[in-house]
Amino acid sequence: MRRVLEIGGFVAGGILIAFGIAVIVLALNGRSTVNDSLAQERITGTPDMTPAAIKQEVAGQAWAKDYDFPTCSVAGKAVNNGTTARCFAQYMRIHALASTGGLTYSEMGRFATADGNPAGTNDATKAVQKNGQPQSNTARDVWVTETALTTALNVSYMATQLSLFSVVVGIALLLAGVGFIILAYAALHRNEASPATAAAPAPA
Repeated sequence: MRRVLEIGGFVAGGILIAFGIAVIVLALNGRSTVNDSLAQERITGTPDMTPAAIKQEVAGQAWAKDYDFPTCSVAGKAVNNGTTARCFAQYMRIHALASTGGLTYSEMGRFATADGNPAGTNDATKAVQKNGQPQSNTARDVWVTETALTTALNVSYMATQLSLFSVVVGIALLLAGVGFIILAYAALHRNEASPATAAAPAPA
């Protein structure tokens, strides 16, 4: 029975090592896919995508006073991995806020008003009319586009973080598998050495 348990230790260790290798390979492949997909979009940071430049650009706007500005920089850099994608998304949000006067999607009405206020209105009778139809609030439309793009970029960031986590898990599985094999090997040799030790004559 003990022999069976020892063999089981070898088998369990081998399975854990196999799973560890598989997890690491899948994680690295997923990370590579994300990076390749981002590179295909040919996204490059604009010159104002540095902490100093963006603060200067929105200086004087009320909403920017207490805003938590990003500390990263992608000005002139290619967005080709999760980290740069996340940074680019943070600057995109600032650009959107600058164009709407600090208002978010939920704070703006569906329709445009004659005074051009980004807040707009949800009352179709007070909206700018064209051919008898109320016109959509372009400032609010900016948020629709911004949300779609930044969500995709942030998902890329999350995917790369998950791949990194998977690599760590894979390494842990590898170490656990090696540990199982070492323990099983040590137990097997200890049992084989026991009879010889017992048969040795006691010292005088």
